[in-house]
Amino acid sequence: MTIDPRILSLKDEVTAWRRDFHENPELLYDVHRTARIVAERLRAFGCDEVVEGIGKTGVIGVIHGRKGAGGKVVGLRADMDALPIEEETNLPHRSKTPGKMHACGHDGHTSMLLGAAKHLAATREFDGTVILIFQPAEEGGAGGRAMVEDGMMDRWNIAEVYGMHNMPGMKPGSISIRRGPIMAAADEFTIEIEGVGAHAAAPHLGIDPILIGSHVVCALQSIASRNADPLKSVVVSTTMFHAGTAFNIIPSRATLTGTVRTLDPAMRDMAETRLRTVAEGTAKMFGASARVTYTRGYPATINDEASTDHAVNIARSLFGEAMVDDNVAPMMGGEDFSFMLQERPGAYAFIGNGDTAGLHHPAYDFNDEILPYGIQFFTGIAKARTAA
Repeated sequence: MTIDPRILSLKDEVTAWRRDFHENPELLYDVHRTARIVAERLRAFGCDEVVEGIGKTGVIGVIHGRKGAGGKVVGLRADMDALPIEEETNLPHRSKTPGKMHACGHDGHTSMLLGAAKHLAATREFDGTVILIFQPAEEGGAGGRAMVEDGMMDRWNIAEVYGMHNMPGMKPGSISIRRGPIMAAADEFTIEIEGVGAHAAAPHLGIDPILIGSHVVCALQSIASRNADPLKSVVVSTTMFHAGTAFNIIPSRATLTGTVRTLDPAMRDMAETRLRTVAEGTAKMFGASARVTYTRGYPATINDEASTDHAVNIARSLFGEAMVDDNVAPMMGGEDFSFMLQERPGAYAFIGNGDTAGLHHPAYDFNDEILPYGIQFFTGIAKARTAA
């Protein structure tokens, strides 16, 4: 395995970009500083077109290959937003903004794609056209959907699209990927149970929503254990239970909230239907009522099989067989690159971040040693797939 020396020469510069982004985190669509710097750099690199404001604050860079405009168009995507987390590191480049930090490595993703942009614009060693997609609001704001709804795919005639996310616990610079679902659909639910309040010393005069809610929490686990195909993943987690105001009063209502994670669209439909039935039926059994609000979030991130094969072959040619896992286990976290994969064939991969704190942890930091690997992978996809 050999990293292109021209890419290796960018490491210190790209590291400085990454640490600057880390020091200045921004949330959701409010990534104005980050997007401005991205656009300025793309123009300085000599991109053929730079467009801001796609999906509110997203940035698009366009680089034509050696033959000029035309040919196959391939999109490469990085996310830009941070998280509302107080950083707990003593790093020189720690966040300067209280309550915000790049705890998921989007600072690294943005910097790797900028490094790829600089290399591709300078060398033009590819056919076709590369579209550089810098996306806001991955962390819960559905920025990927916003960019798609702004017409990104059709406006630039994108034929395939590829994304990448760092993953702590995996060998630094290694590539892990799989065909089909790689990340889960992430849905939310709220269950409002309406009972009858009473004095705690006279429970027979009321209908206890806390007791009912406890039964609902347990009954919801039957969705995974008795309704789902054992070979298909479903996770139902109740994460909040709010009820009551005093030690001696049975309240009249209780509220449960939680999340449902699925990899298969049919399982997603089943889980929603069963959750409503279980919650409402359990409440009715005790003489109470339940109102269910079910909100669908990001769909499952489903890799196109042919595109995944291409990504695997490219990674192996760049890094060697030992650095590529083409059947990594799917993860039940959500990812809004899924909206782009619903519009175009493509693939989403993990790049190893090494032995670091986990994603969304206040002690997390992106591993700068993997920056050249990410740049190499992005540029490898650009060269191989625009020539296809």
